[in-house]
Amino acid sequence: MELSLNCLTKFFGRKAAVDCVSARLGPGVYGLLGANGAGKTTLLRMLCAILEPTCGEACFNGREVASMGEAYRDALGYLPQDFGVYPNYTAAEFLSYIAVLKGIPRERAGRRVQELLELMDLTPAAGKKLGTFSGGMRQRVGVAQALLNDPQILVLDEPTSGMDPKERVRLRNLLSEYAGDKIVILSTHIVSDVEAIADRVFVMNAGKFIMQGTVPELARAVEGKVWELTVPRGRARQWQERVMVANYRREGEQVVLRIVSDERPSDEAAPCESILDDAYLYYFGGAEARR
Repeated sequence: MELSLNCLTKFFGRKAAVDCVSARLGPGVYGLLGANGAGKTTLLRMLCAILEPTCGEACFNGREVASMGEAYRDALGYLPQDFGVYPNYTAAEFLSYIAVLKGIPRERAGRRVQELLELMDLTPAAGKKLGTFSGGMRQRVGVAQALLNDPQILVLDEPTSGMDPKERVRLRNLLSEYAGDKIVILSTHIVSDVEAIADRVFVMNAGKFIMQGTVPELARAVEGKVWELTVPRGRARQWQERVMVANYRREGEQVVLRIVSDERPSDEAAPCESILDDAYLYYFGGAEARR
């Protein structure tokens, strides 16, 4: 099983929202990481055959997805960034309705709805109207509808929006298990969402993949650029105005700053091991200067 992106490009007027993006994806979890406006949602909409590319193509098992029609939709599960629900439907009614739209036979749909309500920890709320749900609960319903047809390709755009830490961990574990023989694409600007489970990460900026690799590989890209510096609390703000501070930790009257910088910021600064958060801040904390 393979999903391939072959120089996918999308222009809106003269602006390239996605600029000649290529990749090969087999079973596993893929993180699509980037700031808002980087082109992530436009790319996903082309992968889901919702948006037609200006040029290039997406192919599933060698066939262009735009030409596959229902066969591709049957293989696809999608949670859009702006997921809407019918507020007067209960969770169970809404999932049953989506199952009908996806052409799932009634008997199978009933079982699948119950399975997913349990899987997403929504069984106690199955009979409650969606208009009463919190943002995190609605997102879980959104993930459940994307899973209804047991898709071979699962595309989730900002799925943890509104979720509390416990819900996010539960979802990450679910996706990691699901991706054993499926393709899971997780788009987000939350580094920890991909850091924990992604087999490979694509970092997107200005419509292009500016970096790609495993989490350790991307972290090593800023090796030698991460420092720890302890300063008096009164001087912390001055440092924050001068350099990119990845973390700020108070220790009594002192403050420990984690700094991402090409140069050693001070003779007292000690080098430390880089992580994906540091790489993200390096490329997006000063993204305009690094394009």
